Amino acid sequence: MLGAYGEWAAQSMADPPRLSFRQPGFSNVESWRSIARARFRECLASPAPSLTPIPIVQHKLEFDGLAIEHLQWQLPYGPPTEALLLKPAGANGKLPGIVGLHDHGGNKYFGLRKITRMSKDPHPAMIRHQAQYYGGFAWANELARRGYAVLVHDTFTFGSRRVRLADVPANIRNNQVEANPEAEDEIQRYNQFAGAHEHLVAKSLFSAGMTWPGVFVNDDQRALDYLCSRPDVDATRVGCAGLSGGGLRTVMLSGADERIRCSCAVGMMTTWRDYLLNKCYTHTWMCYVPGLPRELDYPEILGLAAPNPVLVLNNRQDALFTLSEMERADRMLAEVYKKAGAPEHYKGSFYDGPHKFDREMQQEAFAWFDRWLKA
Repeated sequence: MLGAYGEWAAQSMADPPRLSFRQPGFSNVESWRSIARARFRECLASPAPSLTPIPIVQHKLEFDGLAIEHLQWQLPYGPPTEALLLKPAGANGKLPGIVGLHDHGGNKYFGLRKITRMSKDPHPAMIRHQAQYYGGFAWANELARRGYAVLVHDTFTFGSRRVRLADVPANIRNNQVEANPEAEDEIQRYNQFAGAHEHLVAKSLFSAGMTWPGVFVNDDQRALDYLCSRPDVDATRVGCAGLSGGGLRTVMLSGADERIRCSCAVGMMTTWRDYLLNKCYTHTWMCYVPGLPRELDYPEILGLAAPNPVLVLNNRQDALFTLSEMERADRMLAEVYKKAGAPEHYKGSFYDGPHKFDREMQQEAFAWFDRWLKA
């Protein structure tokens, strides 16, 4: 990506980085995690945390064996957040909880609707999206039916939290307006704008002393606050999962917050070296935390969860990554968990095929949560 400067930049990256648990100076996982997690949070430069959101229930319904609550809450910044809470209809007692993290997919007009379904006639764009990436399933619904309370919310710049065209200057939005926002051509035009707008979002946040991951981690932690506060959720048995941008959010949230007891990151595992030399052009500006690669390699952010169980699902023909670097990331995480004395708490699986979280992969993820959160 840097032409003749690439090898120079790559050689400047220490392996292992300064705060890697693979460094010989670290032996106790608890003391290492305390130091490394504090530095990770510092690099994230998140907004100041706010109180646990108090949602307004928009409406309740039952659909396909699930009790669904359509929620809305207001954070101190931006438009209100919409969310869905899904659990088995008629469920009693405290359930294990999952924060379902939607993907990026080059589609910022939608958020939570990418991995949920609450009617027999979802938007046609979401039918296609789920067919392409999820084997035709709304995986949050599928997991909820197995006995989980699954919370799925729109995060920063997606869905209800998207940047509205009317709120930015005309020259930035190319004079577009949202005349009929649910029309497919309008959605396509919005997503083209949002893709071109990403570097401006990142630059603006950097100028404010923040990072994009810091903002979405804050959004996701507030959703986690709410999930853990519910009387029907066992806050000691909470996990998170997601594909692609949701896998990125899984990595970051698991690294930042000790309340996540079990994780599954799908289609979003590689190394900083892979981003640097090969694949940064395939990825969103949402990935990057300035200064962090000197402290931890990308997989080691997820490794901050050790010894809590972590599952990583990869696709061998995923064009977003280099296979050799996915395999290198897998070895890093295995080494971290072995050194932490919990080698069986990490598993990395490789599937044939392109970027996806299909039915077979979902079944492995669901079994992983059953093993660690239902026991």
